[in-house]
Amino acid sequence: MQISFSRDNFSCAIRRFLHLCGLLMAASELWKQWILTFVVNGGNYDWWYFPFQLCSTPMYLLLLLPLCEKFFPKFQNCILTFLSTYGLLGGLAVFIDTTGLHYPLPALTIHAYTWHVLMIVIGLSVAALLAFAAPISRRIFSDHRTCLKSHKRLKRRAFWGGTGIYLFCCLVAFSINTFLGSTDSINMFYINPDIPMVQVVFRDLVPYIGNVPTIFLYIGTTILGAWLVHGFWQLMFLLENKTINK
Repeated sequence: MQISFSRDNFSCAIRRFLHLCGLLMAASELWKQWILTFVVNGGNYDWWYFPFQLCSTPMYLLLLLPLCEKFFPKFQNCILTFLSTYGLLGGLAVFIDTTGLHYPLPALTIHAYTWHVLMIVIGLSVAALLAFAAPISRRIFSDHRTCLKSHKRLKRRAFWGGTGIYLFCCLVAFSINTFLGSTDSINMFYINPDIPMVQVVFRDLVPYIGNVPTIFLYIGTTILGAWLVHGFWQLMFLLENKTINK
């Protein structure tokens, strides 16, 4: 009973933290947009900074999370899996090339670094939530292997649900890029076919294979990276439960 209670407390604490992060990220994004528009650009909105990149998606998903916890528990699992894979990957990947984190104002640069560090913290927190709050127990399943198979199946569904969220966001980003015109001022998810790829490593492939194939390769590589992160979390989960059930 004491272990179960501590797990419940841990789960509630992490969920409250996630809810708070969603509100803080939304408030800070509004502040950022106001500063960029009225302080940096003299009242002119710069669509390059429209908040719909991979690194923006945790904000929207965290704002949706309380609603999903109450009414759409299956979709909640997809959101959490997205945050612990795609969200975490996005937070880490930006530190490979930090040029996009630097702004004319130091406050905006600090905001950018803080935002991506918070994405990493959120991803790790969600991974801990998914692992610690739902242990595999021999007391529930007489056949532990059956339990493991059931767990893997559910997690696989959650990952592909998270991948569905990512692909849907790519579709929305492509629509925004298309409807707002082929200009150099809008490149959501960095998949505007009229703008050469700017992501490190991938931009070097454009002269060889073209921009559109590079975009598809970038999307596929992101999915592969998220799958590897997901596999790592599942390995950690199974190792933990192997220790618990000895």
